[in-house]
Amino acid sequence: MDMNSINWLAVLVAGISAFVLGGVWYSPLLFGKAWMSENNLTEEDVKKGNATKIYGWAFVLSLIMAANLAMFLADTPAECTGNCAQKTDVTWGTIAGFLAGIWGFCAIATVALFEQKTARYIFINGGYALLALTLMGAIIGVWR
Repeated sequence: MDMNSINWLAVLVAGISAFVLGGVWYSPLLFGKAWMSENNLTEEDVKKGNATKIYGWAFVLSLIMAANLAMFLADTPAECTGNCAQKTDVTWGTIAGFLAGIWGFCAIATVALFEQKTARYIFINGGYALLALTLMGAIIGVWR
């Protein structure tokens, strides 16, 4: 894979999009209260967390997910030396992101089942992974 075929600005924006989506997804506007309830957390418990560590690592991990997805979507052939056609566009990027999100959803669900978590927990966290990766794929695909 030619690392020059990756649009690193798109990776950055895709990573930021997942980070921002997480902020909205886990806010009281959407699933924040349900997520806290499923994890037996209070607002005081959440405030006790090390925000720098939590948000810092969440941002880094979002960037890693975006970079990994971009590597899967980097479809410029190695033998290409000129103006070669690329297969990845917004449609394929979105589909690929969704399919990667299925992996994430299933991984979260598997761990949650062994932790004896509820279906609600699985759909809150797995739904975030599915939507975040779909959004990242769309951004990477449209920005080819």
